[in-house]
Amino acid sequence: MKRLFCLLLFIAFCAVSLCQSPAPKSKRVIDGHPAWIMNGNVYEVNVRQYTPEGTFNAFSKHLVRLKNMGVQTLWFMPINPISKVGRKGLLGSYYAVANYTAINPEFGNLNDFRQLVAKAHALGMKVVIDWVPNHTGADNIWLTTHPDFFVKDSTGKAAVPYNWDDVRQLDYKNVVMQDSMIAAMKFWLRTCNIDGFRCDVAWNIPGSFWKRCISELRKKKYVFMLAEGDKTYLHPAGFDATYAWEMFHAMIQVAKGKRPATTLDTVKAKYDSQYPKNALELLFTSNHDENSDNGADYGIFPGLVHAPFAVFTFTMPHNVPLIYSGQEEPVLRAIKFFNKDTIVFKNFARAPFYKTLIALRMNNSALAPDASFHKVHLGDDKAVYAFTRQKAGKKVLVILNLSASRQNISLTDGSLTGSAYNVFRHARVQLTSKPQTIEPWAYAIYEY
Repeated sequence: MKRLFCLLLFIAFCAVSLCQSPAPKSKRVIDGHPAWIMNGNVYEVNVRQYTPEGTFNAFSKHLVRLKNMGVQTLWFMPINPISKVGRKGLLGSYYAVANYTAINPEFGNLNDFRQLVAKAHALGMKVVIDWVPNHTGADNIWLTTHPDFFVKDSTGKAAVPYNWDDVRQLDYKNVVMQDSMIAAMKFWLRTCNIDGFRCDVAWNIPGSFWKRCISELRKKKYVFMLAEGDKTYLHPAGFDATYAWEMFHAMIQVAKGKRPATTLDTVKAKYDSQYPKNALELLFTSNHDENSDNGADYGIFPGLVHAPFAVFTFTMPHNVPLIYSGQEEPVLRAIKFFNKDTIVFKNFARAPFYKTLIALRMNNSALAPDASFHKVHLGDDKAVYAFTRQKAGKKVLVILNLSASRQNISLTDGSLTGSAYNVFRHARVQLTSKPQTIEPWAYAIYEY
């Protein structure tokens, strides 16, 4: 009887273990990337400015709202303590890190962040933290404990990079420093179960380090790695996605009327030729740098101009779209970087727009990163940017008027006429080849 009981207990244990075992790698990884990012999106969180309190606990009250909008991956700007030496403004720059394995007390404590990550995970969301590996704050603990971790200037002091006097340049020739950096990144995987890193100034760090670092991190968890940079070595070094800076700057020129819409094809062709076929690009109309320094999106893509470019960022191939804190409101000003400047959430005027885009991207295989892309000629290609995406029997037609003028268009491709679903009007329509007009900065998406 005792043997039978032990046998039954063993069988029950095995059954539970099988149910709780992680998914096979083939299901967790697609084309070399975490499967969840493939039709996903990223929302950049500026904790300091997000609420009057500027804390993790206060931000957590927005999680359900963001989930309902469709936000999938939360990217938190650096959560570490900020150096006091050379501090900019009253509160300093997020990117002047004083301690890589501690929490900025301005935001709360380690347990607060751990609970925030757990709440996000419970809602089916992912969490990525901003990592600053190129430099430290001007009074980082390593300057005292490991002064050899830093590049030295002509006087023998830790060097200041790019005239950023609140930070000091790390020396990647020092292998012990590399080990310490990787260990610090593993700390956040171990203590908070985060899902990846957005790496600041990734373009100024050797590819050999990134290969080793990302390989070691992925022994712990198959993390999503986003590089701030667009150098060609970053993808082979292990990054899932890099910044599409050149595309962003091309979008600005088109929005200003200084370049034709075909400029976007030129940049796309360059990416296609330079990057691996599975490379992902972060597309955006704003982020913390561009908002604070250059007025994105409210100044660069003002008023009606924003929408067609936002549609572009969500529907192009090999992309990961980004939304910055407050774009759904929208916040139509530069958010201060070094001082308190609370975002006032009240209207959420763009939330339905983003919700529609996110849902389409998440639910239609035609917008998978590897779905086919074909340009469609509808009229003046210098103003009208139109294309189809197609995969697994699904097809999407995107039409964008990237100009300040009304345009004449005609759907001459018979394969695109007939019954289709107008995504933003939430109605089924009959598309014909009859000539029509499209208003300045207008946009449309059709599902077949």
